[in-house]
Amino acid sequence: MRVAELWRYPVKSLRGESLPEARITPLGIDGDRLVQALRPGGRVYTARTHPGMLGLQGGLDEGVPTIDGARWDTAPALEAIRAVTAPDAELVFFDGDGPQRHDVLPMSVATDGGVAAVGVDGRRFRANVYLEGVEGLAERDWVGRELHLGEAVLGVRQVRGRCVMTTYDPDTLEQDIAVLQKIVFELDGRTALDCYVVRPGIVRVGDVAQIGEWWTTPRGFGRYSTAA
Repeated sequence: MRVAELWRYPVKSLRGESLPEARITPLGIDGDRLVQALRPGGRVYTARTHPGMLGLQGGLDEGVPTIDGARWDTAPALEAIRAVTAPDAELVFFDGDGPQRHDVLPMSVATDGGVAAVGVDGRRFRANVYLEGVEGLAERDWVGRELHLGEAVLGVRQVRGRCVMTTYDPDTLEQDIAVLQKIVFELDGRTALDCYVVRPGIVRVGDVAQIGEWWTTPRGFGRYSTAA
């Protein structure tokens, strides 16, 4: 297996950017989901309810998050967000942990075998890491094991439950409900992996990926013992 693609999403729910290499920190890929759009009262706007957000491009300019090329803390960026969410939306910088920043865990991993099982553009899954050389749905056997990528090690917590965001074409935003129906009826509503960071480090496109074994603890998780 090898790392085929690396993606960062500097602004939550906006289009991401493809990277040749990435630094994985304890909170995921460096620069990932640093800015979010908030409703009054603090709830986060996402593309699940406002799919137009997927049409805006998130990025980083010398470490500063941008929206369609404008710094996140400028009027053009705010206007772009409000146009696809609501007139009272606000943009905030948040580099902490938890579901406000990452819906589940800091890292998401998709495989070519899993993507092929759904038969769509893999960008619909909005993963941070895409792996190639994975046969079929082998990713489902990795739960509870460690995934070694370059210098970094991830712990695989679970196969990710999917939502309506998979139904939107990443380029045209055209919706196809059949995509989510296939995931639900044929794949138990889940595909790709939710992961946490065991060991930070640099990962590059082309790096070899390996699965490690785990020993079981009372909570169902353990530590790396031998590489497969």
